[in-house]
Amino acid sequence: MVSWLDRTVSACCQPLGRYVGLSSGVLGGEDYPLLWYRDLEKHSCGEFSFAVVQANQVCEDYGHVEPGREGTFVGVYDGHGGLDASRFACDNLSRHLITLAREKGTIDEEVLNNAFAATEDGFLSIVEREFHVDPAIASTGCCCLVGVIWKRTLYVANLGDCRAVLGHTGRFNRIFAEQLTNDHNARIKEVRDELRALHPDDPSIVSRVRRTWRVKSIIQVTRAIGDASLKKPEFALGAIPIRRPVLRADPSVCSRNLQPCDRFVIFASDGLWDLLSNEEAVQIVHTYPRQGIARRLVLSAMNVAADARKKYDDLMNYDKGVRRALHDDITVVVILIDHNMLNDELSVPEMSVRGFVNTHRPSDFNIEQEVATESEPTETEPTETEPTETELTESEPTETEPTETELTETV
Repeated sequence: MVSWLDRTVSACCQPLGRYVGLSSGVLGGEDYPLLWYRDLEKHSCGEFSFAVVQANQVCEDYGHVEPGREGTFVGVYDGHGGLDASRFACDNLSRHLITLAREKGTIDEEVLNNAFAATEDGFLSIVEREFHVDPAIASTGCCCLVGVIWKRTLYVANLGDCRAVLGHTGRFNRIFAEQLTNDHNARIKEVRDELRALHPDDPSIVSRVRRTWRVKSIIQVTRAIGDASLKKPEFALGAIPIRRPVLRADPSVCSRNLQPCDRFVIFASDGLWDLLSNEEAVQIVHTYPRQGIARRLVLSAMNVAADARKKYDDLMNYDKGVRRALHDDITVVVILIDHNMLNDELSVPEMSVRGFVNTHRPSDFNIEQEVATESEPTETEPTETEPTETELTESEPTETEPTETELTETV
């Protein structure tokens, strides 16, 4: 007879048995072209793991990790209606945040809010310029999730239904999951109630379409970058007419002083959370080795998707586009926190890492040092007739070498 203890242990372990490769410790996916990963890298106060899997014909997810001397930036951008908005946000939101933080000399919730606003304004200006040539650009948007670790404080801001989940320990080293973000999605009753309160004269502001709640019968998320056709009447051609914005671009922002019990944060697009619960994802990260933990989460989610259709053996053979019937694009970044490193002067690779990009740029995440440098004139301080390299590349680009900012703002 099986003892009560055996049954309890079996029940506790059973959920992890659903996930691919976990019992053997083998990860897999190394030869899978639609899966990109960086299994373990250093950041300002620990290590991070990063993975992306493509499901759409063109991947609409963008991910970005920028570890610097003074802190760490994480961005997850989940596009819809195309990749224009998510690519633009990935290229520009961190740049706006760093610029605003240097101007203020610090990072806080106001800086995050203003960085999101600047990104929204920048993309809508592109929509306005390109709309007469490509009206579809008014229907592209993206959910945004940003995390910043700065001076022992974690800042998180989000639009849409990407999610950040903290894993922290309690008594007996038991792990707990704490969701740090709010899902801005019409499936949630409180979100629908908020929309109806904001639009009392519009009975169709939310409706159920094919068993799914949607805003104006079109979209599930209620906050996003872009989606100009649901924000400005002049871009609603061919769509449902609107009199005022029905989507918002102001993020939910929170901050948390990191505690000794805080072990890691999972940042991920909704492709992961559609398949794994907060508790399941946190348990996986807590249980298995750091090396490749983001890849393990992605493969675990894919296994759940395949199991639902009884197609796991064939899943790896499904091409992009076709596999969208099984799961969405999935981006996962796991930030692992080592508290004994929070106060140390660490030597970390100062690089900007992006999903599906195997070459990396130097990190721009240096707020205080940049401020100090700008406030201390040197003997070689340039005059008006001798512009600096920054001025040449950002303000006066040559015709033959456009700047990165110029390229991203004109996508």
